[in-house]
Amino acid sequence: MIEQILKILRKNNSPRNWVEVFETVKKSGNLTKKIGKVNNEPVYRFFDTYSDDLTLNSSSISIAVQPTKSFIPFHIHDYVEIMIPLVENCTVVMEHSEVLVKQDNLIFMGNRTIHKVKPISENGVVVNIALRGSAFSLNELDYLNSKENGSNISNILFSLLSNEEFGEGRYSLFDINHNLKIKELVYDIISEYYHPDIQSDQLIRLEMLILFSRLIRQAAKDEIKVQDYRKQKNNLLSLLLYIEKNYQNITLQKMAKHFGFNPNYLSDYLKKQTGKTFINLVHLQRINVAAEYLTYTTAPIERISNRVGYENPSYFYKIFKKYFGISPAEYRKQNS
Repeated sequence: MIEQILKILRKNNSPRNWVEVFETVKKSGNLTKKIGKVNNEPVYRFFDTYSDDLTLNSSSISIAVQPTKSFIPFHIHDYVEIMIPLVENCTVVMEHSEVLVKQDNLIFMGNRTIHKVKPISENGVVVNIALRGSAFSLNELDYLNSKENGSNISNILFSLLSNEEFGEGRYSLFDINHNLKIKELVYDIISEYYHPDIQSDQLIRLEMLILFSRLIRQAAKDEIKVQDYRKQKNNLLSLLLYIEKNYQNITLQKMAKHFGFNPNYLSDYLKKQTGKTFINLVHLQRINVAAEYLTYTTAPIERISNRVGYENPSYFYKIFKKYFGISPAEYRKQNS
């Protein structure tokens, strides 16, 4: 399957002249605006997505192959873009840094993140996946981040990437560490896109969600340093995974010491990046673990309270009801 997919992509990744591309887009009535400069280079606003033949593509999830040996200017999107070099590496240039994305790894570009891509070689193959605000109708990602459904806090990362308020200036680089399941999943998504059939759109959405989950598992299991930036080098996913692992007896001071941060800086950083305070993130993790115990065990509620980090059962009841809108007992009755 891999060779077949690469063959299709190579048919569509011939070099393109930027001036001609600009004029083609302009003639179609979809204006590409200059919004500023970076290092005296113009920055363009690309708010439309196009197929490989430069026809407008309004799909919530669209895929296109990057042309080889071609200039790509600084630009921003109003959607999340995932770049995946399938053959050879590629280099993404940001406002203040360059990022080398190695073969088969993935880089997520947040909304309105200024970037460009250096020309790739004639043999290179780089695929771009665009996720619009309507991708998954946002229901699947919102479900992952919904307190009513017991979210896993590490999934907040992907909701943030799909949120215009938090996306600007951020990218996330994932080293898949030669994970064959992730690689095969990427190729299957591409195959479904270029060979549409019954339920292809639904399969692509579901496989994208599986891809997100596998990336989180990879980061947690192998302790791969997933780089997450918002114009400064801090690893958001590592911070969230630390809370996820140490939620029972975590403190801001312990966590700050572990990462070598000032506690006040860490608190402010988490708030800016997630929209939630440190204690809110801890409560979120504790309450969702408690919800799993209530659903799948018959353990006494007081014991569950203590197990997830609340010594005072009354306080646990108060926090649980705040997040879920019902008491632990009512939740167990409805979900067990």
